[in-house]
Amino acid sequence: MFFQTIADNIADWGPRLLAGLRLTFSVTAGGFCLAFMLALLIEFLRTRRHAAVRFIARLYIVSARGVPILVILYLLYFALPGAGITLSAVAAGTIGLAAVYAAYLAEVFRAGLHAVPAGQREAALSSGMSPLQAFRLVLLPQAVRHTIAPLLINLVSLLKDSSICALIAVPELTLVSRELMSESFLPLHVFALTALLYFGLAWPASLVARALEQRLHQQGQRDSGRGKRPVVEVAAVG
Repeated sequence: MFFQTIADNIADWGPRLLAGLRLTFSVTAGGFCLAFMLALLIEFLRTRRHAAVRFIARLYIVSARGVPILVILYLLYFALPGAGITLSAVAAGTIGLAAVYAAYLAEVFRAGLHAVPAGQREAALSSGMSPLQAFRLVLLPQAVRHTIAPLLINLVSLLKDSSICALIAVPELTLVSRELMSESFLPLHVFALTALLYFGLAWPASLVARALEQRLHQQGQRDSGRGKRPVVEVAAVG
């Protein structure tokens, strides 16, 4: 009976759920890309010698991690128009997710950079590179391999948190599902399909992240046995 009801409604539900899923993917991808670039900037500022610059970077991280995502979305979507800045729901959702996850990704990059031998930066600076060139050309490429797995974990978390954007009227998967539930009065059937769609996106990425973590851990153990600097495990969003 359960599956028959889904089969009877899938012709109507399917295209609408897939349209919501595409927007969910767009918001997730856009938010992650913005968060990635902002996190790189934050981490670069945190490595500067000026105490004021480092303080600003640390303050942003603490503030972004200490405020609920929904509050930030409300500020962007409902409060900014009072200051003369109006964002669409999709733009506010994407920017809000990026603003929060930039703080988490900055911590990922910090741990990845700590896995790079300290002498690498001094060697790059002594060769005539600027601090930005040393960060971009020497430190970051070496840190990337330590951050791939936790970056994927944070991407999965961002995907799931994108459902909060439904509360500012972003027509992503969760909002579309709520509309279908209101029309059909079949919440169990609708949200079972919704959960399956989220799972279909998140599970493969989680498997890849787990495999990369295991490989990184094994490589760290081999490097430790050879007397090399062990790989630092990177904390990610839970």
